[in-house]
Amino acid sequence: MRFQLLDIVPYQEDPVTGHIVPPSERLASVVETARFVEELGFDSFAVGERHAGPFLSAAPTVLLGAIAASTSRIRLQTGVTVLSILDPVRVAEDYATVDQLSGGRLELTVGKGNEVLQYPIFGLDLADQWDLLAEKYAALRAFWGPAPADWAGGPATHPQQGITTLPRPFRPGGPRVWHGSASSTVSVELAARWGDPLFSANAIQPLEAYGVLVDRYRQAFAEAGRHTDRTPYVGAGAGAGGIFVASTSQEAKRQYGPVYEGLVARRNVPGNNTPFRDIDHAVAEGPALVGSPQQVVDKIGRFHERLGTDLQSVSLPTTLPLADQFATLERFAAEVVPVVRAAYPTTLWTAADAHGSTVPAERVAA
Repeated sequence: MRFQLLDIVPYQEDPVTGHIVPPSERLASVVETARFVEELGFDSFAVGERHAGPFLSAAPTVLLGAIAASTSRIRLQTGVTVLSILDPVRVAEDYATVDQLSGGRLELTVGKGNEVLQYPIFGLDLADQWDLLAEKYAALRAFWGPAPADWAGGPATHPQQGITTLPRPFRPGGPRVWHGSASSTVSVELAARWGDPLFSANAIQPLEAYGVLVDRYRQAFAEAGRHTDRTPYVGAGAGAGGIFVASTSQEAKRQYGPVYEGLVARRNVPGNNTPFRDIDHAVAEGPALVGSPQQVVDKIGRFHERLGTDLQSVSLPTTLPLADQFATLERFAAEVVPVVRAAYPTTLWTAADAHGSTVPAERVAA
């Protein structure tokens, strides 16, 4: 299994202490954390994109550009690129720039986003979100293909002809694209149709809700026939609280429980709220990785057995002091990651990965 750290850059005060850092410090911590997880041997670092609610992730390409300049090996990903609300020409241009800056380390995860308030912000109708996603993804693939490119448009978009976006991606065809799926089979079907990997958001619902979507993805991928040369890779997040590792489950919940419950009580982002109201509920039925190292290993294993994951994404409780976040990361990297990697091997980002890898072999984590 591979490991990703995802930061959607929430910006909120610690519900226990009331402390909140300045925006400049919070954004700088994203770059600092990316450098740190590269040192720890993580495989990728992802930046989210949000345009509603208390987040500082409205410009993920800017953050990824800074991270590209500060790292040398770790893959750079998004989680997600909210393609439905964006201009696909700018997406092609901006992310190809990051791809070039990083030496081909970029991969996207695209989706329609789960904050419903972002659509009126961009003057769009929420009812068009799925049409917009499918049409703009077709456009993005066209723009990253042989140039100049034509885009037929669709019910929610206008056609374009003779488009050549610059810079071109680092390699022909552009970066690999994952499709984020949280609640609907639409993204699942889109991923299967294009032969792309699926990323299960796995953040706010019980495991089986995501299991149903992953099952449909594998079925649709097999039905697509023309993609038999590709592997249906699956990634999964660990949302609803992220990771917090201590010597025992009781100690982890004692330390982190008040923070988790305080954040949940204050959260009010339409379309992006969790049903897990307390730490015991989140640990027992949700994807939160809170507990002893062995309990976290076991939980990742349970999720892998149900979803067949190749990539495990985790997030940090970012209202805690950065030193505390790094302490959890160190323990997770030392006591969880090696055990899980040994138990669940994958061909993702290896020589056997049909998509290929432009990252030099000496830069790829074992």
